[in-house]
Amino acid sequence: MVLRLAMRARFGYGLSIMQAAQTSAEAARFLNRELSWLEFNQRVLEEARDPGNPLLERLKFFCITSSNLDEFFEVRVASLKQQVEGGVVSRDIDGLTPAQTLRAVQERIRRMVHDQYRCWREQLAPELKRNGFRFLNPSQLSAEDLKWLENYYRAEVRPVLTPLAIDPVHPFPQLLNKTLNIVIQLEMKTDGEYLRHLAVVQAPRVLPAVVRLPRQDARQDFVFLGEVIGHFLADLFPGTRILGYWHFRLTRNSELYPDEQDAGDLLQAIENEVHNRRKADAVRLEIDHNCPKKIRDALLGTLRLTADDLSLIDGPLFPARLMALYEGNHSSHLRDPVFTAPAPALPRGQADLFAAIRHRDILLHHPYQSFDTVVEFLEKSAADPRVLAIKQTLYRTGGDTRIVGALMAAAGHGKQVTAVVELRARFDEANNIQWSRKLEEAGVHVVYGLVGYKIHCKMCLVVRKEHDGIRRYVHLSTGNYNPTTARLYTDVGLLTCRADIGEDVTNVFNLITGLGRYQPTEKLLLAPFEMHRRMCAFIDREARNALLGRPARIIAKMNALLDGDIIQALYRASQAGVKIDLMVRGICCLRPQCPGLSENITVRSIVDRFLEHSRIFYFENAGHPEYWVGSADWMPRNFFRRIEVLFPIEDPRLRRRVKNELLAIPLSDNVKAWFLQADGLYRRAVQSGPPRRSQAEFIRLARGKRTLG
Repeated sequence: MVLRLAMRARFGYGLSIMQAAQTSAEAARFLNRELSWLEFNQRVLEEARDPGNPLLERLKFFCITSSNLDEFFEVRVASLKQQVEGGVVSRDIDGLTPAQTLRAVQERIRRMVHDQYRCWREQLAPELKRNGFRFLNPSQLSAEDLKWLENYYRAEVRPVLTPLAIDPVHPFPQLLNKTLNIVIQLEMKTDGEYLRHLAVVQAPRVLPAVVRLPRQDARQDFVFLGEVIGHFLADLFPGTRILGYWHFRLTRNSELYPDEQDAGDLLQAIENEVHNRRKADAVRLEIDHNCPKKIRDALLGTLRLTADDLSLIDGPLFPARLMALYEGNHSSHLRDPVFTAPAPALPRGQADLFAAIRHRDILLHHPYQSFDTVVEFLEKSAADPRVLAIKQTLYRTGGDTRIVGALMAAAGHGKQVTAVVELRARFDEANNIQWSRKLEEAGVHVVYGLVGYKIHCKMCLVVRKEHDGIRRYVHLSTGNYNPTTARLYTDVGLLTCRADIGEDVTNVFNLITGLGRYQPTEKLLLAPFEMHRRMCAFIDREARNALLGRPARIIAKMNALLDGDIIQALYRASQAGVKIDLMVRGICCLRPQCPGLSENITVRSIVDRFLEHSRIFYFENAGHPEYWVGSADWMPRNFFRRIEVLFPIEDPRLRRRVKNELLAIPLSDNVKAWFLQADGLYRRAVQSGPPRRSQAEFIRLARGKRTLG
């Protein structure tokens, strides 16, 4: 807390952003962050609607759209509803109050859900059927199939179902977040008269969302789990008459609110919050479109929701779980061509990875270059008797055991091993808690970071005793130490043994694990201490250079752009004549192409096979370019509420590669790029020349590379 207050006093965190929204003229300069995110999710949905994509890839994007929307409700809509209920009327930088934003968001989501399920009914489901995938109701099955389905139901499904009556003796059950449920209207005879009742059955998550019927040929016929349960409801409610049943699903507030200041045990506090998340306030009700209004209203009233929180669904109620079809079918003509990232060879004349790093800095571009190089770096360090210590940050560890396994092995070999585990990595909290305990049991010193700040930087430090003394080897990255996502996300990593960077990384780890004060860094830019100020200064320097007639240019690639001060600085640079190319995958609150304000700014977003995740910043600097890479987006949370690191690229060979490949190739994309317009909407790139798909070019480039770097 003391550190946070000192930061605010020193850097004025929050003040200039609020001042930026004081007038309507100023507010008109900014786009709304929530609506901007929804436009990003629309671009994901467009990949599902694009007939140029292989069918199962389209299904994948359909599922991702749904999963993204779930998270948006769990965090962003939940936050807006809390602000409205709390009477917050202050305006964000775009000039909207929480209530105004919530209304706009609800209207935009209605259109998106309409597009999403129209895509399913009119495009995906018919195409899947033409390619041998059929989704059948029990009423469409043969007697043989029905017999098989009944046996499956009795053996696999019925034992884990619990029918829940709703009456004065049985209040409405506490349904878990994002589970499939069935509300049933039934009739039973009581004291000589027939009375209607409601009941609920929850489909356990341990069951597959779709049940595949046995076939002797290549056909793939499925029945949705909800339809299986619905068909056999009479078995769960004997002596009643089933009048109707409808599927529904709740989304709940999933933000964690641990009291870090008073928590004696942060691990226990986070664990308790993860448990409570499953039963938090509902923020959304999805239900079959044909459910009677009376039953819908009863559910809304019970859950303390309004009609604005209701989504009527004409299609599968839990699309994200259809990913099982994508993952389980490997028909080559229905998927993107298989790409296995090549394992780059060591530079000629180098005996091992440590020698290669001593020879020169190594730049890795994932997933086009295998993440196995990073795993090898850790595993070699764990086994090498000359390695004395390993320090590493872990944000999203994933399910792959190799990274944490290497750290545990290193501790088993007697090395000093420290792991900084971020327990508050959203939706990975339970996984990180589990790995934290295993690491501690193996003898690793586990640290949970600084109170009030997420540890988001990606760093690994290896201290090695060599013939000429102690040398520090460092890996820095834009992405997590997660071999699974490293195959799906585009990220950039640097392996180096430069002494000045090693010293900086050592000091950052000491800051995180100890009680020491921040020490200014020589090479790295560190948030929340100086990154924001320096980034603004770099942008303003380009503006001054442009006014003086010197070379000036800004290219920035990131996931999100929200910070008001950064946006204002970019506007000033544009007005000074600086050409600015921004590649922002998701949220962007800057309005480009506004005359007199931002006509020199272009914003593009690439949505393709891999999730664009790297953060790269280029400043021309009057002919002396600077290249910065790291973990931070241009967002207030990254600048002021997280420990973030940006590192320079100084090797001339790597600088050329960053400019001519990592930046130039995405800037030339005219197939998967979308351009942001001044009104906040996006338009597909216009192909004025030969088609250029940047991710496909990177794949071709990777297949031709044989050395690291």
